[in-house]
Amino acid sequence: MTALKLRFPGSSTDDLPLDAGELGIGLRADGAGLGPVSTEAACVRVCVDRRGVWLTVGEDAGGVHVNGRRIQRVAMLRTGDAIFVAGHELRLLPEQPPAPPSAEDVPQGDAADPDPRMVLRGLGGRYHGRCFTLDRARLIGRQSDADIRIDDPGFADRHARLERVGDRVRLIDLGSAEGSVVNGQTVRDALLQPGDQIVFDAHHRFVVEAPARGGMITFGHGPADEFDDGPDPFDVPATGRLRLPWLLLAAVLLAAALGALFLFGAS
Repeated sequence: MTALKLRFPGSSTDDLPLDAGELGIGLRADGAGLGPVSTEAACVRVCVDRRGVWLTVGEDAGGVHVNGRRIQRVAMLRTGDAIFVAGHELRLLPEQPPAPPSAEDVPQGDAADPDPRMVLRGLGGRYHGRCFTLDRARLIGRQSDADIRIDDPGFADRHARLERVGDRVRLIDLGSAEGSVVNGQTVRDALLQPGDQIVFDAHHRFVVEAPARGGMITFGHGPADEFDDGPDPFDVPATGRLRLPWLLLAAVLLAAALGALFLFGAS
């Protein structure tokens, strides 16, 4: 998993690197926004495990939102998510910002046809739930022929372009005033990989997704959403998964034996 950190915009709390385990986040005693606290006093708890990064909402946390969506109990976080706790902001960021591509990163000459199943999927804003294939370059801007059109007065006519570079995606700024936000960091030229999150104009949010064996998956962390409490599926013993077919077979045989007993016993 990529090294991650928490950032506390508007607070004097320094960026906080995340390690495996659980961390409590709550209001600081000096009233200067959010910061690390004991898990007992926490408004929310951030847990890092082999599945990703989880946000658990405390009983007295008040309003907790991830990317503008209200979270009641548990959310799985993605790099670049904006979390608001009691009106204070918290961001999940990679330890290192996306680096601009070097000459070695850009393949020379003819390249193989890009996989059309690599897509840019909308997570918020006008294009929420919509996918754009990345088998060809995509223009983002306000002009009418843009592939991803953001018709806001302050948005550039030609804001940026996305194009495939091997198994990654290059974001190229086309002269916008504010740049683009990738995983919570403002960039103008960067190579993206599956799981990276891009935000245009503050609330148009997308994620890069790619195919994998067994179907389309998102690399990195899943979308913010609620999850019911229950046993961890990773903790189910392998033998438990093999026991169910034998139980079904035994039940079928028992039912057949009882049917035969009633049939021949009645004759």
